[in-house]
Amino acid sequence: MVALHLPAGTDPRPALRRAGDRPEEPMPQAELDRLMQRYDGDVPGASLLVLRDGEAVMRRGYGRSDLERSVETGPATAYRLASVSKQFTAAAVLLLAQGGKLAIDDPVRKWLPSLPREDEAITLRHLLTHTSGLIDYEDLMAEPYDGQIRDAGVLALLEQEHRLYFAPGSAYRYSNGAYALLSLIVERASGMAYPEFLRERIFRPLNMHDTLAYVEGGPAVPHRAWGYSEIDGRWQRTDQSSTSAVLGDGGIYSTIDDLARWDAALYDDRLLSDASRALAFGPQVEVTGEGYEAHYGFGWRITGETLWHSGETIGFRNVIVRWPKRHLTVVLLSNRNDPEPYRTALEIGALFQRGGSPP
Repeated sequence: MVALHLPAGTDPRPALRRAGDRPEEPMPQAELDRLMQRYDGDVPGASLLVLRDGEAVMRRGYGRSDLERSVETGPATAYRLASVSKQFTAAAVLLLAQGGKLAIDDPVRKWLPSLPREDEAITLRHLLTHTSGLIDYEDLMAEPYDGQIRDAGVLALLEQEHRLYFAPGSAYRYSNGAYALLSLIVERASGMAYPEFLRERIFRPLNMHDTLAYVEGGPAVPHRAWGYSEIDGRWQRTDQSSTSAVLGDGGIYSTIDDLARWDAALYDDRLLSDASRALAFGPQVEVTGEGYEAHYGFGWRITGETLWHSGETIGFRNVIVRWPKRHLTVVLLSNRNDPEPYRTALEIGALFQRGGSPP
C-alpha cells in the first residue's frame, strides 16, 4: 500500500477516494454497517474517517446534517468539534512557545493580570493539563444566562472568583475555563484575534479550508451540520447553548477531510517541532475522576498506545482516536446527543488492525 501523507498545500480528496476504492484487505463492510446503523437514514447523522498508513480506507457520511431540509451528511460536512477543539488551542500555545512569544511555564497572571492573586501560582502548563484548580466557569454563570458567554466573559467571571479547587499542580480536574483563558493568552501573545491566529498559523498552512473558529456574524460555516437531541421520542434541533460561543474550549468547526490533513501534520514537523509534539503527546498528568484509565498531555488524552480526545456539547458528539505507532486513525463526528462515539471508534479501529488484534 502506498502511503499518502497529505503534505501542506495538497488537496487529498481525489486520492482519498482512490484509497477507499481498493483497500489492501477486504473491507469489513457488514460490521461497519452494524456499528454505524444508528446514524443511518432520516436521522441526525455522522461522518466517519479511517486513515491507515496515510490513506483513507473509509471516508463517508451517514444520515442527515439538516433534518428540516433533508441534507445528507458527507466528508465535507462541518461539525462543531466541542472539546476536540482543545488540541488546536494547545497547538496554538505551542507554536507561540516555539517562536519565543511565551513560555509554557509562564504564570497565567503575566498574560492575564486581572485574575486574582489567588491564581498567582497557576502557569500555562497547569491550564494545558487541567491542573490549575480553577473553579468551573459554568458553575459561576447566572441561571438562566442571558445570551451566550464568550471567552472574555469567562475571564470576567474568574476575575471575581477567589477560590480554587486545589493548589495549582497538585491534582487533576478537567477545566473548560482553562482553555478559554488559553485562547485569550494566544491573542495577547500574538497580537491577533484567536480565530485569525488559527486561520493564519494552522488552518491555511495545512490547507484546512473548511475549518474555522466560529463567531456569530463572522465567516459562515460551510456545509454546516446542525445539532439535534432526542426529546420525547423525536429529534429536535438543539444547536446552541449559553456556552457554545466560547472558542478556546470547544468552538471550532471542521470536517473529516480537514482532520485528515491535521492528522498527517501530527506525524512530522511541518507545524509543530519534535519537542512540541513530545509535550502534546506526553503523559503530563494522570486523569482522575473520569471513569477510565488515561493520562493527559496538551489537548490529548493518552490511553495505552492511543492518543485521543472526545468532544461533547449540546447536539454534537465527536471523537478522534489515533494509534500513531500503527499509523491508524479513526475520526467519528456526529450532530446528535447520543450515542457517545468513543467505544464505537475503538471497535472500528479494531476492524482495521492488521491480524485482527484489538487496539
